[in-house]
Amino acid sequence: MLDSTEAIARPVPAGTADVAKPAEENTARRKSGAKRGVMLRGLILPVTVLLVWQVAGSLELVSKTLLPTPLAILEAFGDLIKTGELWKHLQISVYRAAVGFLLGGGLGLLLGLFTGLFRRFEETLDPTVQMLRMIPHLAITPLFILWFGFGELSKILLIAKGAFFPLYVNTFLGIRNADSKLFDVARILEFNRWNLITRLVIPAAAPNVLLGLRLSLGVAWLGLVVAELMGSSEGIGYLIMDARQFSQTQIVFVGIIIFAVVGKVTDSFVRWLEKKLLKWRDSYNG
Repeated sequence: MLDSTEAIARPVPAGTADVAKPAEENTARRKSGAKRGVMLRGLILPVTVLLVWQVAGSLELVSKTLLPTPLAILEAFGDLIKTGELWKHLQISVYRAAVGFLLGGGLGLLLGLFTGLFRRFEETLDPTVQMLRMIPHLAITPLFILWFGFGELSKILLIAKGAFFPLYVNTFLGIRNADSKLFDVARILEFNRWNLITRLVIPAAAPNVLLGLRLSLGVAWLGLVVAELMGSSEGIGYLIMDARQFSQTQIVFVGIIIFAVVGKVTDSFVRWLEKKLLKWRDSYNG
C-alpha cells in the first residue's frame, strides 16, 4: 500500500488535464448558449409588436398624431439628445427619485426593524402606518402641494411616501417570518442585541427586505410620475405634459419609454443583488 507522500506525489495520468479542459469549455458554452436563448425569447414579443406597429403606421392604418411609428419616436429621441434637453430632464427626475427613495425607503427599513423586533413598538406604530398606507397618491397630492407648494420638497416627500411602505411591510414580515427556534438558539448562545440583529435578524429577513427594496424602487418611480405631472417645470413628467399640450405624441412616447427603461434597469439591479446575496437559498426556478 502506498503511503500518503507517495499518493500525493503520484503523477497525474497523461491526458486527464486535456480531458477536463474540453469538459469545462463545453459547460461554459452551454451556459452562454442558455443565456442567449433567454435573451432571444425575451425579445420575441417586443420585436414582433414593433414590426407590426411600424407596418401599420407606414400604411397609415393608424393616425400618426395618435400613434406615431417607432421610427418617428426614435427620431424624436435623437433630436432630444442632440439638444441636451433629454439629459437635463432625466437628471432632475433621477435626482428626485433617488432622494425620495433614500428618505422614504430608509425610514421604512428602520421602522420595519423596530416594529418587527419589539411588539410594543408594533402595537403603538403599526395601526397608524397601515391606515396611512391605504391613502392613494392622487388623494394626498393636493394636500402636499397646499402644504409645501410646487417646489422640490413636495415632490420628494410624495416619492418618499410611496417608497416607505413596501420596505416597511416587507422588513416587518421578514423578521416575523423568521424561525422562532433560531431566536431560542441565540438566547442559549447569549447573543447581545447587535449580534442578534446582524447574525440572525438581517440574514433571516434578507429575502423579504430585498423584495421590499425592489417594490419600493418601483413605487418611487411611479410616485415621481405623479409628482411631476401635478405641477412641474422640469423633469421627464414635465416633458410629457408639455409635449401633450402641443400634440407632440412622439415626445410623449419618448418620456414613457424612458420611465419604462429606467424602471427596468433598477429592477434588474435588485434582482442581480438577490442572486449575489441569496446564493444560499435553494428556491424553485421554474
